[in-house]
Amino acid sequence: MSNTPFVPTFDMTAFLARQAEYEKRASEIFPANKAAVLSVLAGSGITLVTVRFDGSGDSGQIEEIDARSGESSADLPDTSVEIARCEFHDEEVRHVSVPLPDAIEAMCYDLLESKHGGWENNEGGYGEFTFDVAAGTIVFDFNYRIERSENHYYEL
Repeated sequence: MSNTPFVPTFDMTAFLARQAEYEKRASEIFPANKAAVLSVLAGSGITLVTVRFDGSGDSGQIEEIDARSGESSADLPDTSVEIARCEFHDEEVRHVSVPLPDAIEAMCYDLLESKHGGWENNEGGYGEFTFDVAAGTIVFDFNYRIERSENHYYEL
């Protein structure tokens, strides 16, 4: 038995390649997921959905999902939506059927991680997603919180 301690190694090149593959899979499934969610929203008479999120101090969450039908407030139905999901450590894309509110949340969290990974850390970030059903768009409005520090040093 050797007295040489085991020193684990980390292959950054392999990690970055796996990350790039994951990001590619995630970006490839997004258009179909978007179309599926917008289709169910349209079929439910929902014209606009606003999703507000807030994160800081190493945690973050979706704060509110507001649905509208024209000018009136509306409830999101629990209608099932089939969406594709992928995970970092799994090359297989899985298709799952989830309630509409869960599909919207999953899409928003995926977008947060892909565009602003770490959005919940330190001072964090906040903002909203706007699903405009008629336009077929999702607008992502993101705000970083930045703590500022100024140093004034004097030797007199």
